[in-house]
Amino acid sequence: MSFDIHKIRSDFPILGRTINGKPLVYFDNGATTQKPRRVIDRISNYYLNQNSNVHRGVHTLSQEATDLYEASRDYIRKFINAEESKEIIFTRGTTESINLLATALKPWIVKGDEIMVTAMEHHSNFVPWQQLCIERGAKLKIVPIEKNGELDLEFLNKMMNPYTKLLAITHVSNVLGTVNPVKEIIKMAKNKGVPVLLDGAQSIAHTKVDVQDLGCDFYAFSGHKAYAPMGIGVLYGKFNWMRRLPPYQFGGEMIDEVTFEKTTFNELPYKYEAGTPNVAGALALETALRYISETGIDAIRQHEDALLRYAENKISEIDGVRIIGTAPEKTGALSFLIDGTHPYDVGMLLDKMGIAVRTGHHCAQPLMDFLNIPGTVRASFAMYNTNEEVDMFADALTKVVAMLR
Repeated sequence: MSFDIHKIRSDFPILGRTINGKPLVYFDNGATTQKPRRVIDRISNYYLNQNSNVHRGVHTLSQEATDLYEASRDYIRKFINAEESKEIIFTRGTTESINLLATALKPWIVKGDEIMVTAMEHHSNFVPWQQLCIERGAKLKIVPIEKNGELDLEFLNKMMNPYTKLLAITHVSNVLGTVNPVKEIIKMAKNKGVPVLLDGAQSIAHTKVDVQDLGCDFYAFSGHKAYAPMGIGVLYGKFNWMRRLPPYQFGGEMIDEVTFEKTTFNELPYKYEAGTPNVAGALALETALRYISETGIDAIRQHEDALLRYAENKISEIDGVRIIGTAPEKTGALSFLIDGTHPYDVGMLLDKMGIAVRTGHHCAQPLMDFLNIPGTVRASFAMYNTNEEVDMFADALTKVVAMLR
């Protein structure tokens, strides 16, 4: 499938909607992406023809559903180039993936240990580690960023020491769009014996992910930011790590044997998948990732990066616009402020003109405090967005500025 923007847009039914009498321009992809028809159809087909609980039945439907579910796991393994399918753990999304890991690592964290995060983290990759440190008497250390939105790598390298038990870092900032040089950072960490978690929520749909090449120990992402439904996500964890860590939840499926006296637990990945799984979500996630693969992740990245540069140039021409995050390596997101206006007012007026953007702190309040701003307006892009939509956005933003200033 070549990168045909008109064909791609035709695959997403919702893009034909109008909002307040205007054609929908959907620039809130950092919050959630729209879904192609084949993903929607995959969910329907499962419930119409294959619905059954997995791993638990000898009947045909259960066996079919189990085979499909495990095939999805294996495709996701291939998509991120994990070594083994048992390293792919299904969750509800990035947030649960990180909380799972924070809970499982609890016995490994003792008083005096340190966990490192960066100043640009989403709350989901900040609060779980903050709370773990509070509970265990450990210290949460913050890697600062430069004014343009890049990490201070020299400072990061110096911060790591024998007490550092984990570095948890976003691959791509959901606010700034900064693409962190994670391969270089992971190499630094490995030289000091520090395991690394990558928050891949904002990278999985925008750039190639190869966990073996990156060398990370853990990688978390959500399906709904990659054209799949909400409520499905993945935690990749290296086998040698995950086999040693305790379960996250208890119940059905994650057990090996239960007696009145004791319980033993299942093998990987099942010991982390308690209860009935989101089978339809897993199948739809596979379908969405296949759609990305067929379209071509390199072609998607090239298209989106060109769109981002075009949008930055267009809105820079508008009086009073200040772009937040100007790192040379960016993708996906464009955050900005307009002098003398509040982000919420800008977002509300843009919505009246059919433009969907996100406003506020974007679940990154520590970053906003670090930058000394109340929040931003964020336009975030996907493969189906176009230069024509950016033109409509820029025209609408010009009108908004005239109304508010």
